[in-house]
Amino acid sequence: MEAEKYTIQVHDTDTYFTCKEDESIFEAMKRARCGPIYSGCFGGGCGKCKMKILSGSYSVVKRMSRRHVSEEEQKENIVLLCCVQPRSNVVIARLKTI
Repeated sequence: MEAEKYTIQVHDTDTYFTCKEDESIFEAMKRARCGPIYSGCFGGGCGKCKMKILSGSYSVVKRMSRRHVSEEEQKENIVLLCCVQPRSNVVIARLKTI
């Protein structure tokens, strides 16, 4: 059975890309070669892919470093994109643009 695919939109841009439910949003962004790609460790430790999810649902699949995303931030849907997978269509935003 093929994984479900969702559309990811980058807020305030015309950038859209697809993401499978079994890949991180960051992996999909990199594969599509679009969006605000900031790469570092790919494992939740560097904080370079920190963004806010404005709408849509997602699952946290890797532990995010509290050094980069506090519990309060995570409650406000601020995440490391390398640590989350979509469960619906999602809108993401750079922290400086919201």
